[in-house]
Amino acid sequence: MDLIIGIIIGLIVLVVLVVIHELGHAIVAKRNGVVVEEFGIGFPPRAWGKKLKNGVLFSLNWLPLGGFVKLQGEHDAAHKKGDYGAATFWQKTKILFAGVVMNWVVAVVIFTILALVGLPKILPNQFVVPSDVKQVAAPVQLSALVKDYPAEKAGLKAGDTVTTFAGQPVNDVQTLISLSKENKGKTVPVVYEREGKEATASVALRDTDTAIFGSTLSQRQLIRATWSAPIVGIVTTGQFTWVTFQGLGQLVGDFFGGLFLQLSADSDTRKAAGESLQRAGESVAGPVGILGTIFPAAGKAGPTEVFFLAGIISLTLAVMNTLPIPALDGGRWFVTALFKVLKKPLTKDREEKIQGTGFMVLMGLIVLVTIGDVAKLFN
Repeated sequence: MDLIIGIIIGLIVLVVLVVIHELGHAIVAKRNGVVVEEFGIGFPPRAWGKKLKNGVLFSLNWLPLGGFVKLQGEHDAAHKKGDYGAATFWQKTKILFAGVVMNWVVAVVIFTILALVGLPKILPNQFVVPSDVKQVAAPVQLSALVKDYPAEKAGLKAGDTVTTFAGQPVNDVQTLISLSKENKGKTVPVVYEREGKEATASVALRDTDTAIFGSTLSQRQLIRATWSAPIVGIVTTGQFTWVTFQGLGQLVGDFFGGLFLQLSADSDTRKAAGESLQRAGESVAGPVGILGTIFPAAGKAGPTEVFFLAGIISLTLAVMNTLPIPALDGGRWFVTALFKVLKKPLTKDREEKIQGTGFMVLMGLIVLVTIGDVAKLFN
């Protein structure tokens, strides 16, 4: 059930973020004199369409995997009035990166709102304004239970939050650990919350020095701000953007470093290469990985976690679309800029070959990653 709920939540979040991205392209295109022919939610085949008063065809499509905007004369060589190709290089730059800016703005807005109600602290050096920000610890949560140990036998489940243990309030992980040791061998009442409802379980603790309770524990730290919330939102977006770029750099380094080391005749070097390639593979998640692995957690968690994940994915979309990968916004801009610097005409056929090849390679990678995602899910 969590998987199904996670996929539904994931689809909604991804579609909304991609539609906002495409809306950025459409708005800036119209403001720069480029005709927007169609704005679609989802991908064809078309389920429904209506011509709006501004002349744009608004469509709903059957494949709920994002959205798109269709501009008049999208090829760089197009030259009629209202064509994308007829726009200046600076206008094309603004149009191409408008979606990126929209995704970053969405991330800033999400993190700003969360800073007001409780922004999860993930990075050790996550930005705060000391004079305004208050760091709050969330309730102690049971992350994973050991089979046939006291916590599981008492009916507790992963995701439960413990409020009192043996009649004593639990404010942090260390308190629960200490209370477990003090009461080992005894049967104690544990008050916990599950899905917003409070309950009590009688737990017969083990009379040992280790695994007395039988659960790994976690406790989220939340950042709360008032007047500095917008500043926290902006800087946090910048921090996570930088971390995302670092992660991509590590991924590329592991992949190409592993391929290079595979050429070595030394067995230890080849082993290191295999480990490097394995790290690269484990670091990548495709659509199935995002929908089926990340968002099932959202099915168990609350709106804070869902919005936080949405903010992370939004800035990740922004980062990916700045990269010079053909078929993505950054790739289209890079090709346009390259031919402008070389002072060579970017013909329709040449552009289609470059972007088409890039798109096929991208789709091939997505298929390979998706196969890996499915394998991870079944394992």
